Order: sequence, then structure tokens, then C-alpha cells
Amino acid sequence: MNMMTDTSLPHAPADHPKVRMGKVGLLLANLGTPDNYDYWSMRRYLGEFLSDRRVIDYSPWLWQPLLQGIILTKRPFSSGAAYKSIWNEDKGESPLATITKAQTAAMAERMREMFGDRVVVDYCMRYGNPSTKSKVEQMQAAGCTKIVFFPLYPQYAGATTATANDQFFRALMQMKWQPSVRTVPAYSDDPRYIDALAQSVERAYAAAETEPDILVCSYHGVPKRYLMEGDPYHCQCQKTTRLLRERLGWAPEKIVTTFQSKFGPEEWLKPYTVEEVARLAEEEGKKNIAVIAPAFSADCIETLEEINEEIKESFEEAGGEHFTYIPCLNDDPVHMDALAAIVRENLAGWVD
Repeated sequence: MNMMTDTSLPHAPADHPKVRMGKVGLLLANLGTPDNYDYWSMRRYLGEFLSDRRVIDYSPWLWQPLLQGIILTKRPFSSGAAYKSIWNEDKGESPLATITKAQTAAMAERMREMFGDRVVVDYCMRYGNPSTKSKVEQMQAAGCTKIVFFPLYPQYAGATTATANDQFFRALMQMKWQPSVRTVPAYSDDPRYIDALAQSVERAYAAAETEPDILVCSYHGVPKRYLMEGDPYHCQCQKTTRLLRERLGWAPEKIVTTFQSKFGPEEWLKPYTVEEVARLAEEEGKKNIAVIAPAFSADCIETLEEINEEIKESFEEAGGEHFTYIPCLNDDPVHMDALAAIVRENLAGWVD
């Protein structure tokens, strides 16, 4: 089927501007990244991130003075140092940016194999650049009258999937002529995603000099209150771990679910990863552990710096001996095949 581009609208006058039509857009969305690790780049990024009411839902009258007056004065220094320790200096960007670009290229290749030139593939970030708004506008300019929006979060959470969708819808609200849209739901129990996770664990265990005593599935944390208010994230994380264990054929004691990145004074989902790895070493004698982060589709500051440095240090200080970090699925071909299959299902009826 030939797709239309630069087409005159029916019954339009001869001098009407040409309008590109007939393409379907696939927009991958990830969390975001600062433009650099200097103070002002970090302050801009953290200011946008921590001002999101989906992330921090305290009253702005209470939260913003604290954020603007104290947190954004100090935190850009510590966060900047953390980013500097993992920064991709060759490309001048964060690892998340590098990996998301690679994922987008891999997805574009698969879409070309399936649908030729009918699907336009790009990516955006919820915070930082490239912004969701700019990419939606670019897709419309490229002739996309339909857009599938895909937040790359396996488990749904208000602070991840929902806020990405919110930003997408805000971009649509500013458009004179909105495209038709679909959003891809979370895929925490999709067998293809579970299999990709399992294969990454099997490879890591096969390559380890000493087989880990236990696998720690570390998910990004959220306040426990969010669970009590109806957010399904905790339940979906637990299900992902259970399905992974079943796919691996392991006994329950070989795998544990934990939560990392606690922020602020209130109780978050437990057990906290940084405490649990120390307890495993001290109280249960687990001297060899592996850690995987199933909630992250791409390695980022929370995995490369927090898990591979802070959490590893907590384990070793408690007497742990061998710490294996299993990288995120990133642009691994099995992972990208799984995501492409999910995309194909969500394109049904739009592109055949």
C-alpha cells in the first residue's frame, strides 16, 4: 500500500499549504536525563522531575519552598557527581540517552522489516530532552495522523507510566489538529518480557565464577501510601518476580523482591534494597548475590550508580563477597523482539 505525503486536502483551494498525511508514529518514552552533570543542568532537570505532582504529591504550598530553597540548592551537586561517575563522555550524554537511542534504532529496524516505511519511530523523555511535546510535533509534521505512545516501563505506576501519558496528552491539548492516538499498557506479565529477563539471568549465572546464592530483584520504590491509594505497582512487581522464578524453575528461597531509591521521610515499599542486601549477608550468610532491576528497561543512574556502587558497597560492608549486577535488558535483541511484538499488537487495525 502506498502512503500519502505532501497531499492537498480534498476541496481545498489551489494555494492551500501541502499537508503530510498517511504515516503512523511510534513514540517510545523513557524517564529522562539531564543535558549535562554541571550544577545548572542538574538543577533544571531535578526541578522539572521533583515538581511533578505524580512523583511528589505534597501540596505545592509546602513542597515548592522546600524544593526551591533547600533541595535544589544542594542536591544538584551530589546528583551531578553521581552522573559524572557514569557519564558517556565520548558521546556527551548519559547512558540512558545512549541506550534509548540504541533501542529506538533497533525498534525502527524491526518496524521496517514488518511494515516498510509506514511507521515512523522516535523517542522522547518525560523530563529533559528531547521533550515529549517536540517529538509529537515532529511526528505530525512528518505526516503521522496516528501515534502509538509507548512508555518503556514494564510495571505500571502513577509516577512513571501515568506521568509519561500525562505529558503526551498535554502535547495533544496544544495541537489544532490532533492525531488519533493509542497508549501501550504496562507489560509486567508479558511472557516475552519475562523470557527476556530469564535469559539475561541465565547468561549472567553461566558467566559467574561463583554461582549466586540468591537473586535480588530490585525495583524502584514509591511511597507505601501510593499502594494503599490504589496504585498497582507493588502488585505488578511481585508478579514479575514470581513469573521470573517460575520461568527459571527455581525454588522460592532463590529469589527476593526489594525496592530502592527511597526519598523523603515517609515509609516506602519494603524491604529496602540497600538494607536487605546487608541483612542477607549478615543474618542469612548469603555471601554471593546477584541483583537485577526488572522495572528499568534501560540502565540509568539508579542501576549503574545506585545498584552497582551504593548497594554493592552496603553488601560488601556487611560481609558479602561476590556481587553480580545483571544489566538491564537495554537493546538486547531478545528484549527488542519482545517489545516489537507488543508494538505490533498495539498497531493492529492501523497497520497490517
